Amino acid sequence: MIPQWLHDLSLISLAVGAIAAVVLAIDVARHPQKMWIMNLVWPVNALFSPLGVAWLYAKFGRNIPQGDHAKRSAPFAVQVAKAAGHCGSGCTLGDIIAESLAVTFPGIAVWFGLGALFAEPMFAIWILDFIFAFAIGIAFQYFTIQPMRHLAPLDGLKQALKADVLSLSAWQIGMYGFMAIAQFALFRPLFGVSLKADMPEFWFMMQIAMNAGFATSYPVNWLLLKAGVKEAM
Repeated sequence: MIPQWLHDLSLISLAVGAIAAVVLAIDVARHPQKMWIMNLVWPVNALFSPLGVAWLYAKFGRNIPQGDHAKRSAPFAVQVAKAAGHCGSGCTLGDIIAESLAVTFPGIAVWFGLGALFAEPMFAIWILDFIFAFAIGIAFQYFTIQPMRHLAPLDGLKQALKADVLSLSAWQIGMYGFMAIAQFALFRPLFGVSLKADMPEFWFMMQIAMNAGFATSYPVNWLLLKAGVKEAM
């Protein structure tokens, strides 16, 4: 049985993330980012890391007109964090959509190997998660690279794939790794329950898992930015 304190903590953490996302969405609407895709990236990232993202946005992300304040240049480490968050926002949206579909249509897990390839439903849904995360992540990267480099659509897609496949895969590895720990090392042995997407505890663990994904994708984004494969945000 899940202890009440963990249930309450999950609800509080999710509420803080939702509030932060709404606040940032309102602020970027008032101060639109120069790169329009970042208007989506900041609020989505706030869902899983509200305090860190709010600080990063306020210090290095908010679009302040030149006449109001001196423009702040972001250190390279911050540029890497923004690039990783850009990747993570696509992963986050993809995972939310996939997990919501799995709750609404439980049989969808069978389409992705439950019973045939996997005995564990979580593994089958991870396939669906990756498909959605990959599609949305590449789209986010395309709408960054294509306008910045003035590329033809097909060339823009090729560069988006080149820029985001490794980063996105590294993010998903960290996220999946933590969710596996939460499911098989914490919730089942300690509480005797399985994490499911209709539980607030599942999404609280997903918040932590997204931060794990950020950690595993950060060094990859560092290398991709250094090599000029990805664009600085």
